[in-house]
Amino acid sequence: MRNAYDELINPEGDPRSIAYARVSTADQDPQLQIDALTAHGCRRLFIEKVSSREKDRPGLAAALHRLDPGDTLVVWKLDRLGRSVTEVVGLAEKLHAIGVGLHILAGTLEGRYSATGSGKFFFTVMAAFAELERDLIHERTMAGLAAARAAGRVGGRPRKLDPDKLAAARARRARGESLPQIAKALNVSASTIHRHLKQADSG
Repeated sequence: MRNAYDELINPEGDPRSIAYARVSTADQDPQLQIDALTAHGCRRLFIEKVSSREKDRPGLAAALHRLDPGDTLVVWKLDRLGRSVTEVVGLAEKLHAIGVGLHILAGTLEGRYSATGSGKFFFTVMAAFAELERDLIHERTMAGLAAARAAGRVGGRPRKLDPDKLAAARARRARGESLPQIAKALNVSASTIHRHLKQADSG
């Protein structure tokens, strides 16, 4: 996944429309965002792979540095800008204060950000909902991992070996296979293999 802080995506695009895209992990594909931003007519794109939980976001910082009064920062959805209501609303107000527009291409807040009256109120409420949704997803993920650990699994991989797998692990080790090879074959972690073989040897 590229981590380009300044990329020309549409030579015929509006030079005053600056696009920003973000994905949280290396295996996420930003192409949907890029296609939407290109189709909107943005000329330049700032893109990065960084979790919204991280404070250091050089791609966004580079995009903000590039913006001049009269420009517009364009994002695919509201949650690309940040994780918390304070962060997102603060950024929107900062852009407004320096004469830079904010345009959101998709989601409930599709359209240009209004910094006054009902527009600002609606923006703040939707930012709060987006933050709540992220927190609920994180909470469910943590609960799922806790349940998996209680059942002897982490990330879907068992932490315990049944007698058959332990016997298979010992046989594979006797044939000269490495711990990573054995772990991959039995779908458990190498540390689990090491621990159970050590216990079996000492017992």
